[in-house]
Amino acid sequence: MNAALWTAQILLTLIFLFTGTTKLVMPIAELTRQMPGTGWFVRPLGVAEVVGAIGVTLPWLVGLWPALTPLAAAGLIIIMVGATVYSVKFGAAVLALIPVVVGLLAVFVAYGRWRLTARRRPA
Repeated sequence: MNAALWTAQILLTLIFLFTGTTKLVMPIAELTRQMPGTGWFVRPLGVAEVVGAIGVTLPWLVGLWPALTPLAAAGLIIIMVGATVYSVKFGAAVLALIPVVVGLLAVFVAYGRWRLTARRRPA
């Protein structure tokens, strides 16, 4: 189970580092052309994705505040719910499957790491 959780965490980290960095580096005009309806919201979303990518792996890796890992995964779930709604509204419903799958990966990490964090606490 631990290996599956680590694999999911690394995948989430890579996905969100890529998408978040892209939203932070690309010009706003290009981003709003590719993602209509985002406007001013795209930069804060990029920051949230990069912070979530770091938070989903780093706390558990270094053992410092490991309870932040399931919280970061929960934040990524919220982002993926928004991405799914956005994909259905502005794209094709088939494209919504990508954020759904990534969101389910985040659910797996959030639940799995939360259970392990809860087990570590003394009763």
